[in-house]
Amino acid sequence: MSYQHYFQTEHDQIRQITRRFVEREMMPFVDAWEEAGSFPRELYQKAAKVGILGMGYPEALGGTPGDLFMQIAVWEELMRPGSGGLSAGLGSLHIALPPILALGSPEQQEQFIRPVLAGERIAALAVTEPGGGSDVAGLATTAVLQNDHYIVNGSKTFITSGCRADLVTTAVRTGGPGSHGISLLVIEADTPGFSRSQPLKKMGWWASDTAQLFFDDCGVPAGNLIGAENMGFYAIMGNFQKERLQMSIVANMTAELALTACLDYVQQREAFGRPIAGFQVMRHKLVDMATELEVSREFTYRVAAKMNDGVDQVKEVSMAKLFATKMCDMVTYEAVQIFGGYGYMREYLVERLYRDSRILSIGGGTTEIMKEIVAKRIF
Repeated sequence: MSYQHYFQTEHDQIRQITRRFVEREMMPFVDAWEEAGSFPRELYQKAAKVGILGMGYPEALGGTPGDLFMQIAVWEELMRPGSGGLSAGLGSLHIALPPILALGSPEQQEQFIRPVLAGERIAALAVTEPGGGSDVAGLATTAVLQNDHYIVNGSKTFITSGCRADLVTTAVRTGGPGSHGISLLVIEADTPGFSRSQPLKKMGWWASDTAQLFFDDCGVPAGNLIGAENMGFYAIMGNFQKERLQMSIVANMTAELALTACLDYVQQREAFGRPIAGFQVMRHKLVDMATELEVSREFTYRVAAKMNDGVDQVKEVSMAKLFATKMCDMVTYEAVQIFGGYGYMREYLVERLYRDSRILSIGGGTTEIMKEIVAKRIF
């Protein structure tokens, strides 16, 4: 279906550029990358050269200027190979760089953003801690200013691109307890006292490396503080809104790929002497899947359009993520059911989509947190 009220000619052009890139540089290798649990670093540079890695970032920093729907077109096409981990790993800059772009000095932006947009360095965001989960205000990693350095101690976990990141936008406690004592520091991987685990073994998103990070008297230059001290919590909360939109887009695309696979399969697979597409129970199941996907996608685009216009969408983007991820879980579950035993086999796309779907209602804010955010806005 065409969504011309959201996507214009320039959006379609970048979509086609991205689709050709995906077909040439990603599709032939995605299965091998999934099994390997990683993909080549060179992919960042290749994506940068065609202008899709830095989509939505200022041209002055080496990015490709474009509105939110330019970014959505890229995000959607990068999901075409059916690997949420590949998309997440290649796109980890989109949660690491926005705070630097919003609050960083020109010198910090030049130092940290430009090489990432060029594909020369990899950026990650580190907020979640082993004992904290969704409780951002309760984070325990400390940063104490001594002369011209912050001495950082603590750990982070579930960090996308954590194994290979060259720089990590890190949430640390510089003040007292609660949300008012949190700051953001950029910690580079070669900083003494910084270390990381081996890749964590996950249910899904195999192609993205995920790590635990450790800070042991890690000395970080005071000049790496992003924005004002003790004001990092608000930057993190603002960052979450776009991340939640992106997770909604990924959920919708995951469901779309699963539905498309099913529509093809039911016309080929026969049971009791005829294609299973001829059974009413199957057609109605597919109608339910298609209906919920269409509703989710339209609402997500509507929220994105308002965000693009600068309208506060904290409640609505939380609703979009809540609905999209629940819908995606349902669609991928039914897809495996439709494929039967084949849906349980690793060589079939729906098996991977089912596994990858499960993280979407956890990452970027759990379903339970989304409901609390919405509840606070409607009561």
